[in-house]
Amino acid sequence: MHDEKTVQRFIELRVQEWPFSRIAAELNVSKTTLIAWSRQHQHTIANLAAIERENRLQQHLASGEERMQKLGEKLRAAEVELAKRDITTVSTGRLLTYVESLRRQLRREAGPMRFVAPVDSIPEDEYADRIQVWNP
Repeated sequence: MHDEKTVQRFIELRVQEWPFSRIAAELNVSKTTLIAWSRQHQHTIANLAAIERENRLQQHLASGEERMQKLGEKLRAAEVELAKRDITTVSTGRLLTYVESLRRQLRREAGPMRFVAPVDSIPEDEYADRIQVWNP
């Protein structure tokens, strides 16, 4: 019989996508036992693997605030360059398209503006049984 520490180590190694043969050599446990553990702990392994993938993804993705900051910097740089341009040049259109693209990306990143009010602060004669969202 194997102790709980060995089983936990098995789970960690499976989350890291080690093959059964390598785990068997590392833990000195038969493949048959590892396969049984894999079935027994399949949900834990899958959940931990998903969390691990999410953590790796987050390391490579900037936060929403960082993305908005970078988009804003690019937009300002493009607008400064656009102000220098003679509007009769062909590349100005492309720069305008780029500026508009950056603006759309910033708006999408910021999301819609929504105002809400607690139900108890709405006068009875204005209250409706359904949620009302006001988008300017």
